[in-house]
Amino acid sequence: MSQFPSSKMAEGEEKEDQSEDKSSPTVPPSPFPAPSKPSATSATQELDRLMASLSDFRVQNHLPASGPPQPPASSPTREGCPSPPGQTSKGSLDTMLGLLQSDLSRRGVPTQAKGLCGSCNKPIAGQVVTALGRAWHPEHFLCSGCSTTLGGSSFFEKDGAPFCPECYFERFSPRCGFCNQPIRHKMVTALGTHWHPEHFCCVSCGEPFGEEGFHEREGRPYCQRDFLQLFAPRCQGCQGPILDNYISALSALWHPDCFVCRECLAPFSGGSFFEHEGRPLCENHFHAQRGSLCATCGLPVTGRCVSALGRRFHPDHFTCTFCLRPLTKGSFQERASKPYCQPCFLKLFG
Repeated sequence: MSQFPSSKMAEGEEKEDQSEDKSSPTVPPSPFPAPSKPSATSATQELDRLMASLSDFRVQNHLPASGPPQPPASSPTREGCPSPPGQTSKGSLDTMLGLLQSDLSRRGVPTQAKGLCGSCNKPIAGQVVTALGRAWHPEHFLCSGCSTTLGGSSFFEKDGAPFCPECYFERFSPRCGFCNQPIRHKMVTALGTHWHPEHFCCVSCGEPFGEEGFHEREGRPYCQRDFLQLFAPRCQGCQGPILDNYISALSALWHPDCFVCRECLAPFSGGSFFEHEGRPLCENHFHAQRGSLCATCGLPVTGRCVSALGRRFHPDHFTCTFCLRPLTKGSFQERASKPYCQPCFLKLFG
């Protein structure tokens, strides 16, 4: 049995720093109601957007001019308040950023950047997700397959990219050889493919395999009972499957107990048998089938014989029905299919 590794959790599931200024003096309570404190979540999201905009603005201010220098546009200035060239925009930006950070710090919102987002590559000042060795905005830590947010969910990693469980199994899990669905947990590997444990069963009866294992036929698994019933050689006598010892005779296979005379069912003595029309027979029934038994004694006629009255006789057994003398001369009389010598026939029948 094989089993997939358990899914990962984001190491820093939407962490948020909560810092308090313990050195600030105690302010007496005001008789007037204090304004409602804004939500930390909305504030951090606003801060993220603002810092991203400021970052873009700084980059644009440091880009070299692409065209010929243009003379600065004239603007009215107040007397007594000269502004050094090139310092106004930078000073204003730093002042705005400083005021914003001070205001957010007084409100209990952390303003120090926690790194660059692994998706948008912009600073992270609020909630952060730490996973795959990088930091992410919670809304940017997404499944690489379906773009579902993975901030507080389990996920799988493939080639450095995060995937939700559904996309991971659908894309990368082996498929069951029976139902062709992805295998999410335990699996059986057999016949060159993978299977759900409950789907690796006999294709004939649908039962799971026991301790005897399985047999394979044309890439399909069978239990021992059905395999032998369907594909084992058949006994020519009983038509049952041959599982152990067998006898090969008359271009067929036989159970040892089934290879007997097909007329009297007696086993063959000495291992010898006679064949008639594809059937094994003992000597007596073989001659009976061929009409070569002595009509007098009922034993097989194997040497010289006398053929008379449509039957065969041992020479010594072809005798007069009345006096029992051998009819060796070859002349006899017949009455009711019985042989008589000439004297007895005349005496009995005139």
